[in-house]
Amino acid sequence: MDAFYASVELLRYPELRGLPVVIGGRSATRPGVAPDGTRLYSRVGDYVGRGVITTATYEARALGVHSAMGLMKAARLAPDAILLPADFTEYRLYSRRFKEAVAQIAPRMEDRGIDEIYLDLTDLEQDSLSLARALKAAVREATGLSCSIGVAPNKLLSKIASDLDKPDGITLIGEGDLQARIWPLPVGRINGIGPKAQARLGEMGIHSIGELAGTPLGVLAAQFSERYAHWLLEVAHGRDERPVVVESTPKSVSRETTFERDLHVRRDRVVLGQILDGLCERLADDLGRKTLAGRTIGVKVRFDDFRTVTRVLTLPQAVADARAIRQAAGLCLKRIPLERRLRLLGVRVEALVLPGGADEALATDEVQLDLFS
Repeated sequence: MDAFYASVELLRYPELRGLPVVIGGRSATRPGVAPDGTRLYSRVGDYVGRGVITTATYEARALGVHSAMGLMKAARLAPDAILLPADFTEYRLYSRRFKEAVAQIAPRMEDRGIDEIYLDLTDLEQDSLSLARALKAAVREATGLSCSIGVAPNKLLSKIASDLDKPDGITLIGEGDLQARIWPLPVGRINGIGPKAQARLGEMGIHSIGELAGTPLGVLAAQFSERYAHWLLEVAHGRDERPVVVESTPKSVSRETTFERDLHVRRDRVVLGQILDGLCERLADDLGRKTLAGRTIGVKVRFDDFRTVTRVLTLPQAVADARAIRQAAGLCLKRIPLERRLRLLGVRVEALVLPGGADEALATDEVQLDLFS
């Protein structure tokens, strides 16, 4: 889906179409109404707090703001952008609507989140372009929203393709398109090549996916592990054997992010706190969408020397809300000696169950944390 949360909000506030709009912020409020009936919107530049951006319209993205960015930084880049709070109940409603509409045409679906799915079109009779157009029309009719579709031989290429002609695009990747459309792209367009790997590849003179594809395995293995070097070559050549998983019972849900730069635990404490808040909020949304809760909360930290440490905490009852997950994650972090800069932070919820007394374990007990708080 195209800028999904923001697009749902524009259905509610159509007068904001074409304007920079940012969604997020813990203390953001819904628009008020002036005596003459006009709506009064909050601006990003007026926001005070530690909130992060959930998403933004394409007009706001053109000003340099993006999801997971702290709103205080966004205020410097786009102070006049409209600020709206997130409404996950509404987003889940529209998520169900678009998936139900798609399933009528292409039922072999892998749910990848509130706004993204993979479809297996192999056994359908229509040609790819006709199917893509039919899918877009069904989504538009069911939701009033636009989506972008990438049609390709595998999940790796379809994911990249779906971003090439946003918004409201259709991108077909067929014979010869790997070289023509994928290889000129920067290596960072491949999910799994983070900022650190991009920097190291750049030092090797490898900037595009095509340049990566032409690099000998031994050269890559001299800079990365042999396993990662092999994976780099596979994805650069567009190879991906992962199937579309139609039915699965998740054992856990997780969210993690690799930072654009290594973060210092004390000097970047506010930024780290914002990132941790955002991860927990997204996890809570994932759980709500799947109608699940979990008893075990875990965190993953990767340091600037690539050493990875995990810690878990099992609670007396399953939880599903962001605040309870955040509190448990904070307790896990207190058990990790944070003596080096961080390059990755992740949060995981395991031991998943259908909610029954969910959110009770920590929601009633305020835990005061001075780590990333």
